[in-house]
Amino acid sequence: MTKTEMPAITIFHNPACGTSRNTLALIRNSGVEPQIIEYLKTPPSRERLVELLAVMAMPVRDLLRQKESVYADLKLDQASDDQLLDAIVMHPVLINRPVVVTALGARLCRPSELVLEILPNRQQAAFAKEDGEQVIDAQGRHVGR
Repeated sequence: MTKTEMPAITIFHNPACGTSRNTLALIRNSGVEPQIIEYLKTPPSRERLVELLAVMAMPVRDLLRQKESVYADLKLDQASDDQLLDAIVMHPVLINRPVVVTALGARLCRPSELVLEILPNRQQAAFAKEDGEQVIDAQGRHVGR
């Protein structure tokens, strides 16, 4: 399969996040340049969030970054799913990241290695995370499996 025929991959990315950067690097290490959506600049719509959550079979609360101050400020502990979706649309910083969508599914990739489960192509080279942790060996195999 040539690069132009490869399935589309989308990453909802925050370049300030190490996990998101590592996930993006793993996607690129598979030979694909994904569509990158910096969700803080271009937040997904409510409809897109609902769609992503359905594909990931994930409750909306599991997508939230509860450590964000806006989570406490908005008192989201007891909020309904509809209220949580509205809060995410208004405050995209609440989205846990990165979320990756491929032809094989969608996943919240924390840790970044979870992206390997939904990448259509094998890793093409050795890969280590920013902190030096080896993830892929020289033969393109996931280390530790």
